[in-house]
Amino acid sequence: MKGCLKMEVCIEKCIHKDKVDVVLSKQLDSETILRLSEILKALGEPGRLKIVMSLYHEDLCVCDLSAISGLSESAVSHQLRILRNLKIVRNRREGKIMFYSLFDKRIVTLVNDLLTTIL
Repeated sequence: MKGCLKMEVCIEKCIHKDKVDVVLSKQLDSETILRLSEILKALGEPGRLKIVMSLYHEDLCVCDLSAISGLSESAVSHQLRILRNLKIVRNRREGKIMFYSLFDKRIVTLVNDLLTTIL
């Protein structure tokens, strides 16, 4: 029939217990999966991703990040709060200025690895 989507499913239901057991033994625990999911979700928002990529190069304040990202200072602060809660960024005060940096620069390695798959 025109317009019907053929589903690629098993014709006969069978579970390959040996394969399922191997995969289950290597699964991450639910808490780790949830944390990883939250981090990936955070990086899935363009403003936050731009902030993270910017912080790879320099420690920056909200004003700097606003100028780079095109977001208002208020929006940058909101995004930084989310990133800080997920331990993606951290802050430090120098006098009256709060600087932000990546908690671990390897987060950008993940992003760069993803870039190589799409470019």
